This record gives sequence, structure tokens and C-alpha cells, in this order.
Amino acid sequence: MSESRAALRYAKAILDMAKENKALDAVEKDMRSIATTVSDSKELRDVLANPVVSGSLKKNALLEIFKGSHSITEGTINMLVDNKRLGMLNEVALKYIILNEQLKGKDVAYVTTAVPLDAAMEKKVLKQVATITGNEVTIENKIDESIIGGFILRVGDLQYDASIANKLSNIKREFSNSL
Repeated sequence: MSESRAALRYAKAILDMAKENKALDAVEKDMRSIATTVSDSKELRDVLANPVVSGSLKKNALLEIFKGSHSITEGTINMLVDNKRLGMLNEVALKYIILNEQLKGKDVAYVTTAVPLDAAMEKKVLKQVATITGNEVTIENKIDESIIGGFILRVGDLQYDASIANKLSNIKREFSNSL
């Protein structure tokens, strides 16, 4: 089973539990905190991916970092440690956020660009994505200078990569295959 499918299953189970306990928003807040913290900290990602660091040490560190989180969130960390799936914590958090937003009739469009989106471009993207999905959409703009230019748009399971780096990679692959 792929990591993405497993993360989606965990996220669905967490969403169901949060729904039963009427804690959807509290758990979403925790998941956003986890996603932001893990994405922003290379050191934390390295520790989570390091097989030499014990699961209990990782769990204690995460529970300390996310102290005050909802019990469902703490249970999620414990469950991922017990199942030796802690490496997918960030992906589970992102999938939960997407599922919860869809439950509310909203979608989150993740737009990765080399430079920040201006207001006019953000408005155009919102309009197009709302037309495609039929849902209310919010945009989260991530800056990644390595894509050189263009953008990468991700809404739910859909992804459109119009980055210069991707186009250069495709040209390189075509050139290599033709030799």
C-alpha cells in the first residue's frame, strides 16, 4: 500500500473520531500546526525520518512540541509511533485538513510559486479553481524558488504542475530518451 493511501486512511479515521467527539475544528487546528511545524523544520523532518532515533524518543519530542493539543491529536501521534508510521505524520495532517475542508464544502488550493502571488493573480486562481471544483476555495501560497517560475497547483488529489523546473525536466527526459 502506498504511503499516500495509508495517510488518507489514517486521516479518514481521525476525521470520523473527531466528528464523533465534536472536535473537528480543534483537531484541524492541531493538524495545521503539525503540518506547518514539520514543513518549516528540516531538523524535525530529519529526526522523524532517522531510523536510529527510537520511536519513544520521537513520540516524547512530538508530544512536547505539540503540548496542549487535543487528545485525538495526541492519540494520532501515539498510533503512528506504535504502527511505525511516524514518517507520514505530515501527510496525515495534510490529508485531514483537506478532508475536513471538503466536509465543510470548502477546498484548499495549495499554490506553489517562485515568488508570492499578488492579489490579482490570487483572485484569478480562486475563480478558476472554484469553477473546476464547485466548492468555496481558499488559497495557501507556498514559496519555493527551486521551481524557477510558473506554478504548481494542488487541490485535493488533483495536481497541475506548470513550473519551469518541471518543463525543463521533461525536456531533459525527452532529450535523453531520443539519444
